[in-house]
Amino acid sequence: MKRNILTRALLTIGLLSCFQLLSFNTAHSQTLTIDSCLALARHNNVEIRTSQMEIEYSREVKRQVFTKYFPQLNLTGIGYYALEPLVHFSLEDIQSNDMRDLLQSLYELVAEESDVKNEVSLMKKGATGSVMVAQPLYAGGRIVTGNKLANLGVEASELQAEMKVRDVLENIESTYYLVAGLQKKVATVTAALVLIDSLDRVVQSALNNGLVTRADALQLELKRNEMLANQQQLVSGIRLSKRLLCNQIGIDYDDSLVFADPEYESPTMPDFSYTLVGDSLRPETRLLQLNVEAEQLKRRLTLGEALPQLAFIGSAFYGNIIKTDATSNAVALLSLSVPLTGWWEMSHKLKQHNIRIAEARMQQDYYNHLMSLEEEKAYSDMMDAAMLMKSDSAALEMANENYRLANLNYQAGVSTLSEVMQAYALLLKAQNAITDRHTTYVVARRRLRDLRHLF
Repeated sequence: MKRNILTRALLTIGLLSCFQLLSFNTAHSQTLTIDSCLALARHNNVEIRTSQMEIEYSREVKRQVFTKYFPQLNLTGIGYYALEPLVHFSLEDIQSNDMRDLLQSLYELVAEESDVKNEVSLMKKGATGSVMVAQPLYAGGRIVTGNKLANLGVEASELQAEMKVRDVLENIESTYYLVAGLQKKVATVTAALVLIDSLDRVVQSALNNGLVTRADALQLELKRNEMLANQQQLVSGIRLSKRLLCNQIGIDYDDSLVFADPEYESPTMPDFSYTLVGDSLRPETRLLQLNVEAEQLKRRLTLGEALPQLAFIGSAFYGNIIKTDATSNAVALLSLSVPLTGWWEMSHKLKQHNIRIAEARMQQDYYNHLMSLEEEKAYSDMMDAAMLMKSDSAALEMANENYRLANLNYQAGVSTLSEVMQAYALLLKAQNAITDRHTTYVVARRRLRDLRHLF
């Protein structure tokens, strides 16, 4: 009996320990930070994974083009069987009477001593196999150029994947700070509702004692309804933003998910130097250069079609496709092809490529200047947000003091409840402005650092 009790006790303790461990892991899995969201996105985000697949696709294209350096080997086998021989010849088929009579007399002399027949039948059945090897020795430079173009494709895919990771992480951080900002606003509205409830008790007591009118109580009730509506809008916005964030980081949405409030750094005033053209560290700059190089290589490919083509061809076969006994042979060829016509058409094709190259260079210059403006805008947005944050902080201090004085005056009977609520509305507005400004600053700072490759 005691043993059963001890066993049940140990089993109960074990189950409780498991439940505690499970609840700890569940609680831990429900809390996400900005760093964990970025880490999840690197592994789960569909756009990032698709860009990685594009790299693999480009590498396979490169491997495919590389095979053109090696000989092309073809194996061929043929077999046949005919109901009647494809070739049949007898003495009766000879048109000349004299020749036919002569051959007939000769045949009669020989036929008595051998089994020679007076007719011949060939190709009733047979089989043969052959192998052919073709090795291009010179193809107008198209093989080398094609491999260079494939290498550019791999590099372009890698740069595009780098850009995709950067843009996705930027969007995730923006969404995360949006969620954090909305959560702060919800906390602000909740504090406002607590204050309204506190004021409501004071107003109801004063109303019962005839110190205030019913209009003050109704005004407070209107403000409560307004705060409740704002709270509902914020809660809906948080839910939609969380769903968007979960989709971006590749996890299923759950109402129990908690996104930790990020630590806001104090705004700084860094100084970055700019150039009139795009920074060479940016992947966009290299992509523009690759575009020019790709057009130049395409021109070379077209030009190679008009240059001589030299190739080695070797062929060997074995079989009895004609004769009864199997035979074999081999042939080696050196093929030289020199296009003599088509230069008129080729000249126009080359001019088309020259136009494409000029267009690529124009786009390179244009987008390099545009990227410089993009960096400068990100820098200006960050600096503006940092400077406005200081003025918002001063406005918040002023709003706090204004509300404090309005509350003291109301308690002293010098001001009305409407003035108190107006002062508190300005305080809420100042608090929300600080939250929005923090988000704007962080997003602009992230954008600038990504563009300048500062992390």
